[in-house]
Formats: sequence, structure tokens, C-alpha cells
Amino acid sequence: MAQFFQFEADFVESLRCIPMQVRMKLDTCGVKLKLSQWHQFNQQDRQQLVDQPCETSAEIATYREFLHRLIFDRTQTVATDLEIDPTPAWLDPSEIPRSVQEQAASGGAVITSEQWASLTPIQRFALIKLSRSGHENNNFFPALQEFHLA
Repeated sequence: MAQFFQFEADFVESLRCIPMQVRMKLDTCGVKLKLSQWHQFNQQDRQQLVDQPCETSAEIATYREFLHRLIFDRTQTVATDLEIDPTPAWLDPSEIPRSVQEQAASGGAVITSEQWASLTPIQRFALIKLSRSGHENNNFFPALQEFHLA
């Protein structure tokens, strides 16, 4: 089931940006998708990437194959594969990544271990992605508020 966050509301209807749930699927299946490639997909393509499951081994393989084919069909370029983390941080409810702690602290927020553990994997994924260095971090604090952490 598609889950969009409130901090994504300004682009969800048009899907002009890659939503967090698709970004998590990209990390899960190990395919890099550039925004320029995403922009070459039509609305149906984008919606398919939102709706298609990517959790079991079979679903991950199917999603990866579909994405490879879609990137080639729409952009005439070969998809770039990424290493898949066998133990991604967003699936670990017991350890708050340093980038998340530091980003929260920069705005005067503190995330407790109990709060981190209570988040869903997609919420943890979003905070990790939004706290990475080199990311604009514009939506980090709106995400904290949406997740009732600030």
C-alpha cells in the first residue's frame, strides 16, 4: 500500500520527485535512479514504481528487472546497479544512526531510543535519507514533526 508523507505533499500528486517509498525500494533492489531518468517516465510508469511491491526476494528481483527495463526503454541508457546493504540501518530499531542524531541535535531535538524503535522502517528510512550529508535536509524537521518527534 502506498504511503506518502505530509512533507512530500507538494509533489505527490504529480510525482515530479521520487517519493521516499520508491527511494526505499531503490535501495532495497540496488538500482540507482537519477531524477533526470525519473522525469523521463510517464505518470503510469511512476505510479507502477510506487505500487509494485518490493519486500520478498521474488518481489525485489521482479522490481529490479522492471526498473532496469523501464530505464532502458525510456532513456536508452543502462541502469546503474548499487551494492545492496544486507542489514540496512532503517531495519534496525535499536540503533539511531549518527547522521540522524546530529541532524536532530542541530535543531535542538533529541530522538530517544524508544522513539526510534517506535518508528516504522519507512519512517526510519526517511530520517536517514533526510539527514545525509550533501542532502538539502529541508524536510528533516518537518519529518520529525510529522513523526511526533519534535
